[in-house]
Amino acid sequence: MTSAHALALVTLVAILAMGGAAAQAPAAPDPAPVAAEPSAEEREFTALLADLQRYAALPGEEARRELAAQTQALNRTRSDAVRVRVAVLHTLSRQGAQDDQRALQLLDAVVKANPAPVAVKQLAAVLSAQIAERVRAVREEQARSEAALQKLEALRAMERSLLRDRLRSGGGGGSGSGGN
Repeated sequence: MTSAHALALVTLVAILAMGGAAAQAPAAPDPAPVAAEPSAEEREFTALLADLQRYAALPGEEARRELAAQTQALNRTRSDAVRVRVAVLHTLSRQGAQDDQRALQLLDAVVKANPAPVAVKQLAAVLSAQIAERVRAVREEQARSEAALQKLEALRAMERSLLRDRLRSGGGGGSGSGGN
């Protein structure tokens, strides 16, 4: 080995020992994570949520028109997302007591459907639970109202009975003490 080769070897070892890694090009930072394109299922669910939010702000007549349009869409496609839309619109239109029952039937069909997307099934389950609770609360309120009406009618019957008894006994007015 010549002295030139030895000097080059020593220089190379010295450079490496003193931080030759610093002389290397800096490592490129990890590339920024690229957002994956949402799946068709995710896009459908996002559109469903946007529609439900929009429905909540619709006035009554517009909600009924939207219900008619979505019902036609349901007759054409039988999509679970459309079933959820129609169910929510039924609860918002409030045309009758059967609306909540129809909504529950639609949501139960989505919850029990095998091919339904998981997110849509979960949303349907939550909505179904809320509507069922509202139906239960309405029934309880109706029962309380009916009980109150029956009590009121019983009080009126007692009042009529007392008035008849008073008239029969000849007592025309009040419960005076004979006042002298």
